[in-house]
Amino acid sequence: MQTRNPILDEFAKLTTGAMGLAQAAGEEAKTAWRAQTDRIVAEMDLVRRDEFDVLKDEIAALRAEIAELKAVKKPAAKTSTKPVAGTSTDGTQPGDAAG
Repeated sequence: MQTRNPILDEFAKLTTGAMGLAQAAGEEAKTAWRAQTDRIVAEMDLVRRDEFDVLKDEIAALRAEIAELKAVKKPAAKTSTKPVAGTSTDGTQPGDAAG
């Protein structure tokens, strides 16, 4: 036959209550920690991942467009490789043009 011991019953209730309190305190600490880190991240003005991915794609498209424009420009620039006298943009006159 099993007997009920009131001291052990009270100890079991106390232990169960303490575990529940500890678990609730842990959840409260986790919530406070998340709120604090969210506040710090908001103050740092960081970029969100989806915004970063959009900008990364736009930059890749722009780089491709620049490469394409450079490829189109190169054949047109190679039509004349000999410099023409007097066409300098530094503002000086050729030696024989001064009069």
